[in-house]
Amino acid sequence: MDGLISRLAELPPESTQQAVGYPSVFLLVTLGALVPVVPTGAVVSSAAVVAFHQTSPLSMVYVFLVAAFSAFLGDVALYWLGKRGVGSKNGSRWLAALRRHAPPDRLEQAQLKLREHGVTVLVLSRLVPAGRIPVMLACLLADWPLRRFARGDVPACLAWAVTYQLIGVLGGSLFAEPWEGVLAAVVLTVVLSGAPALWHRVRRPDRPGGPDRTGGPDRSDGTDGPDGSGPGRKGRRDAAGRKRAEGPRSPEGQET
Repeated sequence: MDGLISRLAELPPESTQQAVGYPSVFLLVTLGALVPVVPTGAVVSSAAVVAFHQTSPLSMVYVFLVAAFSAFLGDVALYWLGKRGVGSKNGSRWLAALRRHAPPDRLEQAQLKLREHGVTVLVLSRLVPAGRIPVMLACLLADWPLRRFARGDVPACLAWAVTYQLIGVLGGSLFAEPWEGVLAAVVLTVVLSGAPALWHRVRRPDRPGGPDRTGGPDRSDGTDGPDGSGPGRKGRRDAAGRKRAEGPRSPEGQET
């Protein structure tokens, strides 16, 4: 059993790794840029772990160049497809897909930051988990030309490739076996990608008109009192106002 595990853990020769690995990284990262469900960061980190254990000194450089170029190509292609949808009366399925991956609150925040800081926000959006699509949609709605978006996306993709490659180097340096480093890099990138979304859900405020934080009934309309059996403060204020408007009454029930 141990012999089988050790054989499965062995990597093919470096020439085979390079012949298969670089095209795989290119295709997966490009696809992940177009369809934002592929964990492209984990792909780059895993490739960096394998390159870290290779003897060729240029392996890390090749991973960086392939990752950055494929991310840039996918971003530009997705922006071009979204640009066609913005210019069309009926939109497009690519623009609709971008809207589905950009919650209204994040889109509003991205539009505000984009107006204040411009291209800098585009660069940082690649480094923030789930930040790329809202900023890209904000650029589309702001009617950025493709050339302007591409100029800002170049440093964004370079910074993104360096960041996830460093995660792979960290995993490769901590473990002697490449597969252990790949596993550590994948787990770390998944945690970094999912933690902000989970925190956003936990910190999401209660819906308007819903129950209060103590779990008691909603008394915003003034219909329920503290025990849920009578009018609340607002209802009592309204009743007092009507009584003052009617004026004082005589003992016989007539106004004086």
